[in-house]
Amino acid sequence: MKEPSLNVEIEREAPVTLLPFTDFFRGFEKLEAVRSIFGAKTDQVLKGLKVEFYSSKFGYMSVSDIDGHLLVSSHHLKSSDERVIYLDVIHELFHVKQFMEGMNLFPPEFDYVDSPIEIPAYKHTVKEARRIGMKQKEIEEYLKVEWVDEEQHSRLLRAVL
Repeated sequence: MKEPSLNVEIEREAPVTLLPFTDFFRGFEKLEAVRSIFGAKTDQVLKGLKVEFYSSKFGYMSVSDIDGHLLVSSHHLKSSDERVIYLDVIHELFHVKQFMEGMNLFPPEFDYVDSPIEIPAYKHTVKEARRIGMKQKEIEEYLKVEWVDEEQHSRLLRAVL
């Protein structure tokens, strides 16, 4: 579309490159934490799941509320602790299931830490964090994200631990 007064043309339908989840995250189909999310459809869901990598020093992982694909910061993937990435994948796969069930992933009427989307996803993730041997303080630190303040972090901890 060309805006005459600006003398520029901006193509606003940029293609999004989606890659197979299983090309980058192998073995997740074998995990009980993932199988308990998708059940008998685990292999099928993960084989069909797409991932989009974006270059940014900000952000971690999320799920597209348009089509349910996984969005991953390439910086996070390269620089974060492997257990953090592992738990983030578990957490986001829970959101993939919620998306598949037709849930609104970003309900505007709730704070992030009170969201009926986030609480069950974090409970599931905390259960897996304990299974892999993380201590309480490590889990509390994992649940600390820069977009929530101390009071909100405390609320999240009370809700999911």
